[in-house]
Amino acid sequence: MNQIKYYFTTSHDGNLAYHVPDIKENVDKNREAVALLMEYKNEDLVYMNQVHGNNVQIVDINSPKLIENCDGLITKEKELPLMVMVADCIPILFFDEIQGVIAAVHAGRNSTFLKIAQITANKMINELGCNANNIKVIMGPSIHTCCYEVSDELVNIVKTSFGEKFCKGNNIDLHGINVKLLEEVGIRHIRISEICTKCSDEPFFSFRKNPQTGRFAGIIKLSIN
Repeated sequence: MNQIKYYFTTSHDGNLAYHVPDIKENVDKNREAVALLMEYKNEDLVYMNQVHGNNVQIVDINSPKLIENCDGLITKEKELPLMVMVADCIPILFFDEIQGVIAAVHAGRNSTFLKIAQITANKMINELGCNANNIKVIMGPSIHTCCYEVSDELVNIVKTSFGEKFCKGNNIDLHGINVKLLEEVGIRHIRISEICTKCSDEPFFSFRKNPQTGRFAGIIKLSIN
């Protein structure tokens, strides 16, 4: 059985993104501290220039550390940490302890509509030999239906593409849509954080609360036993 380590940072860990208003040295320091906490080398961390698409890349030790135009990372490489950065979008972590495969996915509204969770699962199954029954999924702190109000046009997209049950007035349930997409490929082990980044008092960045906010992260790695 492969050992998995994962962590969802909080705002106490500081901003981990270079693309928001912050000083590079601050981000470097924050990333170093998280690397120390998670017991990996900061220079090994693989992260993405996230674009709200559905490009999912399988990476290894020889891959660039910053993957351009990407919203999902998969690896079977030991001690290669993967990171997804968010501030309301859903950070989804996948792992198969039997095959030793992990993934980190950025599932905002657009990526969810583009079925990124299902694409990730299918790559794990079809390209890396995972069994859907063995894949476990964790959706980290993110904006929930209570606070996720969108336009009539987007509500209609959800109703047409996924079903009316994922809409409550103009509020949509991104978690429910992702669960549906994962269950369609046979994944049953799914945990969802109940923390809403917008309305809870928990220490997480929220773009809807403050568009100038930083980014927290979901980080996962396979450890050598």
